[in-house]
Amino acid sequence: MSERPNKVLATYQKMESLPGGKTLFAMAICRKAPYFGTVRPRLITLKRNYCEAVIKKRRAVENHIGTVHVIAICNGLEFAMGVVAEASIPSHLRWIPKGMDVKYTAKAETDIRVIAEVAEDAWDNGPDLPVRVRGVRDDGTVVVEGTIHLWVTEKPQR
Repeated sequence: MSERPNKVLATYQKMESLPGGKTLFAMAICRKAPYFGTVRPRLITLKRNYCEAVIKKRRAVENHIGTVHVIAICNGLEFAMGVVAEASIPSHLRWIPKGMDVKYTAKAETDIRVIAEVAEDAWDNGPDLPVRVRGVRDDGTVVVEGTIHLWVTEKPQR
């Protein structure tokens, strides 16, 4: 695979050094997929095969016991997965999520870092691409971990 960034990653790389550039980039993603905006993800890092964002612990994403609701965390994980997929996928391929397997491993009592990682050679391995995801508390404790499975196919010829 070429080391030259695809269009999405190149756009992020241009914007990340601008004041508010990461915020604007994340807002553009949320405009394209509005449901992501419900958790107000703040993009921290994006590079080929890796994305990290933060979901702030606030009342709108809390459950009845005052922790960040696991579905809000899953929404953040899907945001990170979608961003890393768009920033990493070779130009001749396309993707769509086909499933998510997650385990809840601890209470989400702080802001949550949502992380999505793709294995370096994964884009060449066929239609089922696993994306490792995890949500992490401020103290480093993993609160949600799992895999989002992508269906990856060739783009149709036009």
